[in-house]
Amino acid sequence: MSKYLLCQLKEAKIPYYIKAISTNIYTIEELCFYLYHNVYLIDDSIINEQLCDWLKDELGLKKLYKRLYEELEKKVSIGNFVLPIFKEIHYLSHEDFKEMQEKIRKIEVQPEDIRKKLKGDYLVTHNMYSNAIGVYHSIITEPKDGALGNQFYADVWSNMGVAYAKLFLFEETAKCYEKAYERKASTKNLENYLCALWLSHTGKEFKEIVKKKGIDYKKVIQLEDKLQKVYEGIEESPRYQVVSSDSEQSLDRKEEMEKIIKELMQEYKRSTCS
Repeated sequence: MSKYLLCQLKEAKIPYYIKAISTNIYTIEELCFYLYHNVYLIDDSIINEQLCDWLKDELGLKKLYKRLYEELEKKVSIGNFVLPIFKEIHYLSHEDFKEMQEKIRKIEVQPEDIRKKLKGDYLVTHNMYSNAIGVYHSIITEPKDGALGNQFYADVWSNMGVAYAKLFLFEETAKCYEKAYERKASTKNLENYLCALWLSHTGKEFKEIVKKKGIDYKKVIQLEDKLQKVYEGIEESPRYQVVSSDSEQSLDRKEEMEKIIKELMQEYKRSTCS
């Protein structure tokens, strides 16, 4: 990839807002960087008239504006709209351009629901859980490709459960894992469902639900053994050691606590895209 260390062209006074990652960009270099590193997130928040107008009005790229607008009116593929943006400033080497072209082509041939899932999975991987939930929810509520089968939609429900769990919303997590288990009655989906139930209900409520669902209690006992190992791992983590320490509030410990709190706040803001 071309090594742009500094922005070479005009910087916009009014930024362009990219909904997928809840952030603003100010230059065409930043736009190229986003497109190159987030190919799975290219959607109608990028391929639209607003971006065309922004490139013309804020960055003065009138020829590029005309080219992209024409492509937009033709309702062309992702590649035909995106690739000219890289060409405008020769952002990619010939090899990187070909690689990007092939990556986009592979995405374009996938059914719409698979493309959405790839986007949601990418967002989860990069800790943007709220946006991922929105993507997964659109697949469930507006399915485009019913022929994809139970396994695919079980995976969507399961991954949405992961996103909710990362936000500590365990009741919603349990609902997602229950739907995943209904779609695909695998051991993994059952364990995830039981774990989410256990985290979101009292012991009495948990046992009542398990009994009502007719779940073999041996599965619960096996899960408890796994949870115990998870707890042991948590107790050994550096963060837990600092937070749970009974030692006096020394200056070093206070600074470490403040550092952990700051890290947690940053992680939460990113995960909720706030």
